[in-house]
Amino acid sequence: MKIGFIGLGVMGRPMAGHLIAAGHTVALHRVKPISQGLIDQGGTAMDSPAAVARDSEVVILMLPNTPDVDEVLFGDNGVAQTLQPGTLVIDMSSISPVATKDFAARIEAAGGEWLDAPVSGGEAGAQNAALSIMVGGTEPAFARALPLLELMGKRITHVGPSGDGQTAKVCNQVIVGLTIQAVAEALFLAGRAGADPARIREALLGGFADSTILKVHGERMIAETFRPGFRIALHRKDMGLAVDAARSLDIALPNTAMVEQLMSAAIGRGDGDLDHSALIRTLQSLAAPG
Repeated sequence: MKIGFIGLGVMGRPMAGHLIAAGHTVALHRVKPISQGLIDQGGTAMDSPAAVARDSEVVILMLPNTPDVDEVLFGDNGVAQTLQPGTLVIDMSSISPVATKDFAARIEAAGGEWLDAPVSGGEAGAQNAALSIMVGGTEPAFARALPLLELMGKRITHVGPSGDGQTAKVCNQVIVGLTIQAVAEALFLAGRAGADPARIREALLGGFADSTILKVHGERMIAETFRPGFRIALHRKDMGLAVDAARSLDIALPNTAMVEQLMSAAIGRGDGDLDHSALIRTLQSLAAPG
């Protein structure tokens, strides 16, 4: 299949690599020195989104934020300028559900098909083709995309119509963000109380407090290894999407808003490019020396 892939960051690079390894013809945009290996594998660098879309049966986006997706799709030399009838656009970025519904309508009006298919699982999930993928769009579009999605993920769920995939991802990020904060507070409390946080974590594993975040991120907090799997700055963006959605629906998500503010504090103190488990550093900075 002729595939276009736009967005070759920490997540996009391995995802595109799996498609190339499976034998697909993959046109790439936003190729930088760090992603040169994809060209060596057999990918082809293109100079614009329009060039990517011109000959592609499927165009996949993996971009940082809503404005990036808007620009790549509808800006100068955007995908929409050369979109061929029946081309399937799969947006695997994590962006606004409201904007997504508008993007879907515009792509479909131009003769294409749309899926929003954001992912969870971080850098390790992308590298191991073990991502969880939450999909919004029509059943026929989902069926068409499924063989490609299976090359990048393990748990793939068709949630509902366009926009529902992004809503699922926002919900995922709320749970992850609040759980990271809970683990950070517990381990910080343990240390300040004079206990060994590593032994506290070990005692909690397997009980009701157990979670993937306690296992993985708790270990990172204790070891203070914060190389980014998912940066605080990007997670703050997702928490902001949740807060914006709550405002538009006139509902209260008080703890989501609180964690968004703590992430803003982390960014303000220079930790925005660290892994989101580094939120524990923000707690430490708020406390008196001890």
